[in-house]
Amino acid sequence: MKTRIKELRARYNLTQQDLADKVGVSRMTIVFLEKGTYNPSLKLACRTARALNTTIEDLFSCDEDDED
Repeated sequence: MKTRIKELRARYNLTQQDLADKVGVSRMTIVFLEKGTYNPSLKLACRTARALNTTIEDLFSCDEDDED
């Protein structure tokens, strides 16, 4: 899964910890989301998108090769 979290986080001058606090998760969860190694629940994806003033569709994208 590809994500624009890091890009949008930088746009709003948020650290990983700042975003984690806004979303209600640990900083490591944000690290894993940014790397694309963690697939968020719909609720987490929604909270993250809202915190970054964007949509889930704009924040996350799936590659055909990534589907299991």
